[in-house]
Amino acid sequence: MRPEIAGLLREDLRGRQPYGAPQLDVPVRLNTNENSYAVPEDVVAAIVEEVRAVAAHLNRYPDREFTTLREALAAYLRAQTGVAVEADQVWAGNGSNEVLLHLVQAFGGVGRTALGFTPAYSMHPIITRTTGTTWVDGLRGTPTGVFDLDSDLAVAQVRRHRPQIIFLCSPNNPTGTALDLDVVRAVLQQAPESLVVVDEAYAEFARPGTPSAMTLLAGHPLLVVTRTMSKAFALAGARVGYLAADPDLVDALRLVRMPYHLSDPTQAVALAAIRHDASLLATVEAVKRQRDDLVDKLGALGFPPVPSDANFVLFGGLADERTTWQALLERGVLVRDVGIRHHLRVTAGTPDESEAFLLALGDLPDSHRQLPAPAGNEQAREGAPA
Repeated sequence: MRPEIAGLLREDLRGRQPYGAPQLDVPVRLNTNENSYAVPEDVVAAIVEEVRAVAAHLNRYPDREFTTLREALAAYLRAQTGVAVEADQVWAGNGSNEVLLHLVQAFGGVGRTALGFTPAYSMHPIITRTTGTTWVDGLRGTPTGVFDLDSDLAVAQVRRHRPQIIFLCSPNNPTGTALDLDVVRAVLQQAPESLVVVDEAYAEFARPGTPSAMTLLAGHPLLVVTRTMSKAFALAGARVGYLAADPDLVDALRLVRMPYHLSDPTQAVALAAIRHDASLLATVEAVKRQRDDLVDKLGALGFPPVPSDANFVLFGGLADERTTWQALLERGVLVRDVGIRHHLRVTAGTPDESEAFLLALGDLPDSHRQLPAPAGNEQAREGAPA
């Protein structure tokens, strides 16, 4: 970076690294938790028709309240969760990252603190810091699992740091572990004046019986549940994320959003997808089967997996995760180094992609295996993306 640019850059941003999952042209890409199944043809046709209908009017600004989309998202959430969500409780943006940014812009800022529990989604601290909000890396770990988070541990850290914003993930990225709602209840009780954000980007992939924080919205005006259409809906390229919260909280987000932030084509694509959700979500069960198969086969290969409620699996037992990542890449398979010692993360793809990954991993020499098996709480490497 040129010295004059570096000198003018905000001091708190100097030396930091941007988010950057590798985008490499390899036969098997299993590093960013995309849905490996292409958008079905009937949905493609519907998207084309919806976009065609708005194309002649692109000389006008879009509906800045995206009313029809909010109504459709509310109806989807009611059907998917059984919770009585209404349109005035829904907000959307260009990917869930923009929705998260709106939240931190409105409720964070200089002199305020956000707390998350590491390892978790790496964009939470990045988004937080871009607004001048102080980020605190909380800890995970219980006697039964190094990546778990229980009520006592969460509450103790909330008491210590007294944050204005608290991030929770369920299922958690990059570990895949779901959160017991008792943890959310305990945090809400301990921090009645804090914004509690539960990131449920992978909720549709959760195993049967896994609860959603949507069920806690009533009576908790500072609880927010965020979701995305990138994963289960296979629309990562469309960039549509959304949240559910109290109507007054949603209203506050209008203070920080850019005018007309959701374009007509974006709204049209999202609406077409929701109207054909059965077709799109048909791939979810196939992905879940591949995830569970990966868990079984990784264990059999001697690379201990973390039980997952997402569309990916975190696995350990690696002598050096960076060396193994490179070795897999050389075999045409791209997975994710999420910054946790002795671990890598792999997306549950198609059967052919999963088989290619397992064959490549099984072909590696024994020098890639960690001996003895890891013990204790492995900490994430500072600055590594998750």
